[in-house]
Amino acid sequence: MTQEILSTIRSPDDLGKLSLPQLEQLAVEMREVLCNLVACRSAHFASNLGVVELCIALHDTFDFRRDRLIWDTGHQIYPHKLLTGRFSQFDTMRTKGGLMGYPNPAESEYDLFMTGHAGASVSTALGLASGDDLMRKDEGRHSVAVIGDGAFPSGVVFEAMNNSRRQSEKMLVVLNDNQMSICPRVGGMADYLDRLRINPMYTGFKEEIANILGKVPLLGDPTERFLVQLKEAAKAGLSGGMMFEDMGFRYVGPIDGHNIGLLRKYLKMVQRIEGPVLLHVVTEKGHGFKPATDDPVLFHAPPQFERREDQVVSMKKSSSRAYTHVASEAIESQLRNDSRVTVLTAAMCQGNKLEKIRDKFPDRFFDTGICESHTVAFAAGQAKAGMRPIVNIYSTFLQRAYDHIFQEVSLQNLPVTFMLDRGGLAGPDGPTHHGVFDFGYLRVFPNMTVMAPGDARDLPAMLDFALKHEGPCTVRYPKATAVEIERVVAPIELGKSEILSWGTDGCLISCGALLSRCVEAAARLRDEGLDIGVINARFLKPLDTEVILRAIRECRFVVTVEEAALAGGFGSAVVEAAADAGVDASRVRRLGISDHYVEHGERDELLADLGLDVAGMVASCRELAGASVET
Repeated sequence: MTQEILSTIRSPDDLGKLSLPQLEQLAVEMREVLCNLVACRSAHFASNLGVVELCIALHDTFDFRRDRLIWDTGHQIYPHKLLTGRFSQFDTMRTKGGLMGYPNPAESEYDLFMTGHAGASVSTALGLASGDDLMRKDEGRHSVAVIGDGAFPSGVVFEAMNNSRRQSEKMLVVLNDNQMSICPRVGGMADYLDRLRINPMYTGFKEEIANILGKVPLLGDPTERFLVQLKEAAKAGLSGGMMFEDMGFRYVGPIDGHNIGLLRKYLKMVQRIEGPVLLHVVTEKGHGFKPATDDPVLFHAPPQFERREDQVVSMKKSSSRAYTHVASEAIESQLRNDSRVTVLTAAMCQGNKLEKIRDKFPDRFFDTGICESHTVAFAAGQAKAGMRPIVNIYSTFLQRAYDHIFQEVSLQNLPVTFMLDRGGLAGPDGPTHHGVFDFGYLRVFPNMTVMAPGDARDLPAMLDFALKHEGPCTVRYPKATAVEIERVVAPIELGKSEILSWGTDGCLISCGALLSRCVEAAARLRDEGLDIGVINARFLKPLDTEVILRAIRECRFVVTVEEAALAGGFGSAVVEAAADAGVDASRVRRLGISDHYVEHGERDELLADLGLDVAGMVASCRELAGASVET
């Protein structure tokens, strides 16, 4: 299909020239482009298909060069990018140097925040409204937050709504209700939204208002007052929307999120309402592509697929086993063997491959939704009661629960095990999702044990160790193909590393799954005549100071390797240990991520840029070997 209309859209200004049938045709063309993208690479898909009409209606109603727009979580940003001048670059989405799969202020004036974590949109939109008012930049400027029903239960959303009465005369929250997070949503808020959506009295009211809006133009205050009075009368005695109303929001909806004409009418109406408004829009995740609507979990971020019209004829699925699979299998084994073990995740059931565990152990599986703070505090309560909870979560998302790791877990010295997926670079998901700060933010806590498996054989053993340890433990592993290093595997002992080989010239000390690359780099260097040893650190905390300080003393140089931020990370811990012991650390080089945010790209591409691939390690060792000879 040719993009006859989409190719003419240079900015949202062009939407005003189109008729309603042309806007509907534009939606069809946008979905075709989304399908073509996923034929080339894995990308967020079903969520983007679901907001096409909503995005068109928002940009046709508001001027977001003046008004403010925040997309919560941000992975549904693709239609927005298509309408804001980035159609010609769209085939670069999620490739190194190309468009980011999330909002990016460096790309466009229409992207205000780089949003990749859920729940902050209402707060930032409210802050924008307050700041604009205080700066007196533009009276009448609207601030709009679009948030999904999966992200809506995040605690910070209600913190923002609780403070919405002030500085929010032109504040609109669009609740995009598609009955899904990545997996089906959970919890009381989901039930509440279901009741709003299916209440027959409220549905009838919605249709009545739609009929009135279809017949009566929005003529100003008298019409608006009539509609408001009618709505209040219809809602008398109903619970629908009252929670939002009681918090100070004018609740409007629910309305069909795939009807562009209806969306525009409601958006124009709520533009004229003074005070904060919550517009409840019902959409279908994967709308317009039947396989995605039938299985929105699979098509949230599917692998590449080939399609014929509205059918998937083949899907490229990786046959390789990832660390995520190894972790899931290890968790399942622990649940089977110990009735005290539970597993908790914050809306990452699918991402962490926990579906089988959810089905096999429903009484000991807890999906809390996108509520990481609650998840960690909840796990602390279970641990205090004598259970052995596993919090299985992405590294970058655990940051959202930082205070509860401190207060409820570490301070109490409770046996909560944190299994951190996506520890390190998250590839095309980019800087919002790279899990590179966990070493630094976890090792500072007393009582906390921090481990990183060198390969797939370490991971199950580390989980077993953690669940038997009387205190909090963390096991972090990457989004990568699981690798097994041939060796006689040493048992996991608290604070003990594993010496794979000892070298007289130098030593590579790896903390984490870059160990196999260290082994390969050492082999190449040995072929060049350099005797380089390799140590699998295993523990960031407590550190194996005996072995590591021996390496610093005896080897001509030591290179620490970590897929994490250097500030406060493993290399920092090594240098600190040397300083505390009075050992000269001038021949220690730290390889990791320097003080900057890493952009998106394939993991191997990013590792090469950072000098964390085999070639980079070899080059660092050669340089240090040359320097030591000159000295």
